[in-house]
Amino acid sequence: MKTEIAIIGGGPAGLAAAVAAREAGVTDILIIERDNELGGILNQCIHNGFGLHTFKEELTGPEYAGRYIEKVEELQIPYMLHTIVVDIAENKVITAMNKEQGIFQIEAKSVILAMGCRERSRGALNIPGYRPAGVYSAGTAQRYVNMEGRMPGKKVVILGSGDIGLIMARRMTLEGAEVQAVAELMPYSGGLKRNIVQCLDDYNIPLKLSHTVVDIRGKKRVEGVTLAQVDENRRPIPGTEEHYACDTLLLSCGLIPENELSSQMGVELNPVTSGPVVNESLETSVEGVFACGNVLHVHDLVDYVSGEAKMAGENAAAYVKEILPKAGTEIPLKGENGVRYTVPCTVDKDRMAEKQTVRFRVGNVYRDSYLCVYYNDKCISRVKKKVMAPGEMEQITLVKSKLQEAGSLESITIRIEQE
Repeated sequence: MKTEIAIIGGGPAGLAAAVAAREAGVTDILIIERDNELGGILNQCIHNGFGLHTFKEELTGPEYAGRYIEKVEELQIPYMLHTIVVDIAENKVITAMNKEQGIFQIEAKSVILAMGCRERSRGALNIPGYRPAGVYSAGTAQRYVNMEGRMPGKKVVILGSGDIGLIMARRMTLEGAEVQAVAELMPYSGGLKRNIVQCLDDYNIPLKLSHTVVDIRGKKRVEGVTLAQVDENRRPIPGTEEHYACDTLLLSCGLIPENELSSQMGVELNPVTSGPVVNESLETSVEGVFACGNVLHVHDLVDYVSGEAKMAGENAAAYVKEILPKAGTEIPLKGENGVRYTVPCTVDKDRMAEKQTVRFRVGNVYRDSYLCVYYNDKCISRVKKKVMAPGEMEQITLVKSKLQEAGSLESITIRIEQE
């Protein structure tokens, strides 16, 4: 089997990339999705708040996904469901399997990686105690409640204040459960401010910062958990333990891009994001392989995922049509003084669009500080920011004409500065 563009993943990133590539003139596209329907994680996100940027209206997750699925159907873009990709070779030969065809291979001219991300498991968190029933990731609990109509429990403690955990605190409350507390290891929340307000404050659910779970009680089923305050080194402080009787512990402790396939095919990964290193075209270190969405870095808004995926789809289309300009001199982008990473990691000022969005996250909460951009050692932008927090993605815009006027550039640095 052959295709011009193979898209791995049929979630919001894969769908938007497919639509963009088709509208850019490529007809031979294939979406490969492991689930039994398109839409990805959006299918279980029945709360609203999606689509304000993309569609200028507030939608639920399934509604947002439905808009793109309709476009895919309308454009007659083929897709495979129930299909697992087990390997992608560096020459872009994809090995996949499903129950109808068994194991088979697809030769692609270009590949778009859009596999999304996964939650950190309990095993990755090293929580002591027994392994009773009643410990779930927040995403698993969300699927049970929203898609399968099953309640994980009635008295709940949540560890981690990521957006899914915050949203599930509200969801469980609305379904009649008692959410006793949301504990967060860090001294700040990992979720959006609006979710803290709408999901915790509005329901009087306490957010306990600088706290973690130090013990889980119960052998067959969770009977309770112990929270303790942590010091600046994130170690529990003796004497600060609090015991909560509960039957359920939800874990919302961060998301990890699904990059096992990327790594196997030789794509260079960023040690900070665990996603691919990409240039201004969202092309990885393997020519003709592009990445977008949460497999690249974890986003806070699906609208940003769709915009990024549109760009990946257009560039993949240009690549297979052999009109994507060859890479020239790539200028490295660097984050300093609290800027943890940048996407993209490099830009070619001759190949980039007139305006290039650069997204990143900060490593702490910064108040009344300046976000500065340097060309080599020269500061060309200094913007006052009232607050910057790890839970909310930041961005700057690079202008092609300004970069060309700057002459020879060895680096572009984004950094946070105080007064």
